[in-house]
Amino acid sequence: MKIAIIGLGLMGGSFALAVRKIYDNLEIVGYDHNDNHSLEALELGIVDRVAEELEEFRDFDLIILAIPVDAIVKTLKNLTFISQKTTIIDFGSTKARIVEETPAEIRENVVPSHPMTGTEKFGPSAAIDNLYRGKVIVFCNIEKSGKHQSRLAREIFSKLGMKIFYMDAKEHDKHAAYISHMPHTVSYSLANSVMAQENPKAIIALAGGGFKDMSRIAKSSPNMWVDIFRQNRENVLDAMESFKKELEYCEKLIRENRWDELYKWMEEANRLHQIF
Repeated sequence: MKIAIIGLGLMGGSFALAVRKIYDNLEIVGYDHNDNHSLEALELGIVDRVAEELEEFRDFDLIILAIPVDAIVKTLKNLTFISQKTTIIDFGSTKARIVEETPAEIRENVVPSHPMTGTEKFGPSAAIDNLYRGKVIVFCNIEKSGKHQSRLAREIFSKLGMKIFYMDAKEHDKHAAYISHMPHTVSYSLANSVMAQENPKAIIALAGGGFKDMSRIAKSSPNMWVDIFRQNRENVLDAMESFKKELEYCEKLIRENRWDELYKWMEEANRLHQIF
């Protein structure tokens, strides 16, 4: 199998390491706008070689798009030359715009996907071979993908040990705003609220597990997350508004010394962990 991985960071690099463990006789070719990432991926054995242009992937079996969501849209428009048998799987964290703007002539080639995994680290050195195992992958509007392409995508991610869910792209983006995109806005806000204080280093010296857990994802790539917020703007704003109302209610209860009601509010939040 000939596999192209466009984007040699955490997601693309981890996919390469993982897929080598489930298939023999692979050729994995990388492509990245960052020359340092390309060199590092070669040195780490993540890819066998690096391509200089997209045209080299014309007859490949599989192309993985592990790049920011705006770049996915642009790259799909530059892949209309691929063969009918090629499968393209994108790893975008938003799906509606990608689905809507995929060129019609390659729509059957594309399996719009979102692996619900990752870390705050990025670059080829962040890649790990078990990033995908046990995690969820969402396939969106897969009924418009070709039979061969959807079958190959299901086979690969099943072998990687992922749980497969199917969803409409717009539904996906609405849900992702609450469980992924809005939490990033909170984490960035928390980090900046500390950095704005007179002596942030003194505050950090007191940081325990709670602060570290909540601020961890503020280390995530701004380049990637600005694109995500732009593509999913309305859903992210709706999720932020919902969160803001809860935060304001919590503030009101504390300000007015309504401790019994605060207790009940917290108890209601505890119920979340009964469903996952």
